[in-house]
Parts: sequence; structure tokens; C-alpha cells
Amino acid sequence: MSLLLWPNGTPNALGNAQEDMPTLVPYLVQSSEPAAAVIVCPGGGYVRRANHEGEPVALWLNSLGISAFVVHYRVAPYKHPNPLMDAQRAIRTVRNQARQWNVDPGRVGILGFSAGGHLASSAGVHFDQGRPDAEDPIERESSRPDLLVLCYPVISFGPDAHKGSQVNLLGEEADTSLLELMSTERQVTEETPPAFLWHTADDASVPVENSILFASALSRNKVPFELHVFESGRHGLGLAEDLPEVRAWTDVCANWLKKQGF
Repeated sequence: MSLLLWPNGTPNALGNAQEDMPTLVPYLVQSSEPAAAVIVCPGGGYVRRANHEGEPVALWLNSLGISAFVVHYRVAPYKHPNPLMDAQRAIRTVRNQARQWNVDPGRVGILGFSAGGHLASSAGVHFDQGRPDAEDPIERESSRPDLLVLCYPVISFGPDAHKGSQVNLLGEEADTSLLELMSTERQVTEETPPAFLWHTADDASVPVENSILFASALSRNKVPFELHVFESGRHGLGLAEDLPEVRAWTDVCANWLKKQGF
């Protein structure tokens, strides 16, 4: 089942093809009480969305008793703010449909890989409490996630930037103020949700400094976080099922999620 995020028309749509219409795919657990929920943002440099960072991750979350929602957000040629609008809309939609989906609207997190990690972190620093007077009831919901899970995330558009993600999201000639706004480590406040981060130290695509910068910003603002850096691996591992030492991220993340009440 795939649901249109904007059933009455996608803002800023460039056409009416599938890639112009972002969707949300629910993976619901059966539970007697409302379940926690996590929205999953696959990576892909803001030019694609990697399949192995979507459904397999949703099914892993289901195994923990968590309902998951894979968001097919817009990528290039779409630029900021469209992917962030889609992620925020996904959070609002899950809250709006919480009763129908047996989800706890007070336990809605977001998880992302690589550029999807940048998108998830952006949702964690750029959010609002909803517009009570909005005609669309979904827009009345808060877009603040209750926690973040960031997997080898793109974070900074400074010296440690992943240039491909930066260009695809912000364009070739982004001005300094936009680079600052979307370098999410620079936007962390005490209101940023708790976060779990993991990275490999030898990541050749997205330097590990990205996770370290975000964790440092969380620390300065007294936001609870957990950071795991594995000595070796590669970028784009997803669940890392072929690397036992890195695959441990799912176990430590599961423990952290449980500690957060998920």
C-alpha cells in the first residue's frame, strides 16, 4: 500500500509523473496498544532512494514491535525545500492517522541513511508545531520528530560535505546563508530530539566527521545522544548484514530505542 503524501496536489510539482508525487508506504505492526512509529528515509545523494535502505529497514523495525513508514521523498531535479517538506508531511500524516494505524502520536521518530540521514536530521532541527488554523487537518499536526536515528548521515555542507548531496539539494551556487541553514549541526538547539548515530571511520563517501559534528552539537546543547563509530566498513551498508562487526548497530540501536520508550 502506497499513500500519496499530498492527495490534493503536490506543492511545487514539476509534473504528474510518479517522481513528482511523493508517497508514504506503511509497514504496520499488530499490537493491543498503540505502537511507536519510525519514518524511514532511504539514502541516495538526493538523486535516488536506495531500496536496501527502505523496506528491509522497515521490516527490522517491525521485528522490534515498531510500525514503520518508508517515505519516497522528492529528489533531483527537486531541490530544497521540497525533500524537507515531504519528510515533515510524512511526520504530520502519521500523527494525523495515528488512531487509524494504531500508532502513538507521541512516539513518532525518523530514521535516515546518508542523504536520507541529512533529511532526517533536517526534520529534527527545522520543525514547527503545526498551524491550528490550517484548512488541511494534516497541516495542523506538529512536524517535530520524537527521536532521530542517523546512519552514516550527511550533516554538514562545510569542509566535510558530501558535494554530490550538496549540489543536488542546494544547487551549484548556493549562498553562504543557505549552506549554513542546511548544515544541520549548526541548527541544533536544546529542542532538538534525542538522537542515535552510527558511522564507519573509513567511510570514503561521507566523512565520519559529519556524525561527530552533529553529536558534538547535541552535547553542547545537552540533548541526549548515542554515537557509535565502527573502525572499518564502507558507505551505504544499510543493515550491514554481510559485516558482522558493523551489523551490531541494529542491536545497540534496538536497545537505545527501547530506552527511549520505543
